[in-house]
Amino acid sequence: MVESEAQGRLPGIAPVSVIDIGSNSVRLVVYEGLSRSPAILFNEKVLCGLGKGIASTGRMDEEGVERALAALRRFKALSDQARARNMYVLATAAAREASNGSMFVKRAQEILGQGIQVLSGEEEAQFSALGVISGYFDPDGIAGDLGGGSLELIDIRGKKFGRGITLPLGGLRLSENAGGSLTKAREIVRKSIKTATLLGKGQDRTFYAVGGTWRNIAKLHMEMRNYPLHMMQGYELPLDEVLTFLGEVEELRDPKAPQLQGISKNRRSLLPFGAIAMQEVLGAMKPARISFSAQGVREGYLYYLLNEEERAKDPLLAIAGELAILRARSPEHARELAVWTGRMMPFFGVEETEEESRYRQAACLLADISWRAHPDYRGLQALNIIAHSSFVGITHAGRAFLALANYYRFEGLYDDGATGALATIATPTLLDRAKLLGGLLRVVYLFSASMPGIVDHLTFRKSDNPDLDLEFVVPHAYNVFAGERLDGRLQQLAKLTGKRLAFRFE
Repeated sequence: MVESEAQGRLPGIAPVSVIDIGSNSVRLVVYEGLSRSPAILFNEKVLCGLGKGIASTGRMDEEGVERALAALRRFKALSDQARARNMYVLATAAAREASNGSMFVKRAQEILGQGIQVLSGEEEAQFSALGVISGYFDPDGIAGDLGGGSLELIDIRGKKFGRGITLPLGGLRLSENAGGSLTKAREIVRKSIKTATLLGKGQDRTFYAVGGTWRNIAKLHMEMRNYPLHMMQGYELPLDEVLTFLGEVEELRDPKAPQLQGISKNRRSLLPFGAIAMQEVLGAMKPARISFSAQGVREGYLYYLLNEEERAKDPLLAIAGELAILRARSPEHARELAVWTGRMMPFFGVEETEEESRYRQAACLLADISWRAHPDYRGLQALNIIAHSSFVGITHAGRAFLALANYYRFEGLYDDGATGALATIATPTLLDRAKLLGGLLRVVYLFSASMPGIVDHLTFRKSDNPDLDLEFVVPHAYNVFAGERLDGRLQQLAKLTGKRLAFRFE
């Protein structure tokens, strides 16, 4: 019996897996395929602590080695079971620096049945940079990837990056070298950071924080500040707020502290050391903001494997288009809306930036992904799916815009209990744009029935009638669509925009 193709999977691509052997954790991620914004099919991590003791003994921890090898046996089986066409295995600081690293790599290769790429510190920094590039729209700043054994720093401008450096400041290593003393740890970090002259070029730019310890600091901030959207990628904070919070993290030395209960036990003891490392980096760099990245070496490596055409794709529009293919009644209709709404915006006095245009197009591509839900819950389902999807190339404010625009498109042009939390994340401009886009979609969907072929023939134009501002022009062939519901939707848009609107059927 031949297994049928899963209808919820993209056609034409096969799964690939990446195993990342780090100083603190060993992780397997199976991706849907090698694409611009690959979805994760399976993800598992084991905190092995391979780098434990390297600072004092120069060797990988023996217990950690056995735990890692056991994890690799399981990961190989899982990768095969997921039908991964290719498996890529990367190893970082512990494997390259420990005296028994080569022996560990040999045993691991025998288990996996293939070679392992042991990254140099510079290569690790480069793949971290590519991870940030793959996950951000036009990034500009310095990326810092804090692992268990090392800290990589690299300057990024758009799709270009400089030569990265590696410092012996990973969480595990720093904790051990400092003998558990935070005061000593700060002295070690401060001395090492003085050699990182590239940080001087980061003033008033963005610091991209990569790595599990720093992501857990962001997670803790979300929980302690009651932030409504627990989404790591692109979580951005101003410098002063981060520095204040890092001071709070430094004081959380009791692993049983209530604030730490949402953090894995193995990570808790490293948070204060990660906080100190970030404080010193930020002090030397003086960025305007800090953005936490869920994209790192693994995603950077996959991005590196893509051809130039795939790399050039907009990651947000790529994944929004894929969701339209998987969930919309007509992806072609969604693409029509993305173009049509762009033509309509100037009639309402809107001049979009490139980023705002991207967000509007993405919202249109996503505008029909909840159609299978009960009609009373389509808006809520759209809001939840979009707000919590693994998008990249978008800010949290932009993510709120996408979700709210599609909620308004279904539920009406007002805020309620479902929109309140996300509305606090969107900027005032994006909130207004979300309602405008929702209002336009509410009108045009009554013509299209979510099918292509009509939208391109409709348009607004300035009216010669002194009692009107704009006419919504409908060709004679579509006069049969006239009706009370259509008039009602147009007048909702009129009330929202303050413009006098009417249909003109000709």
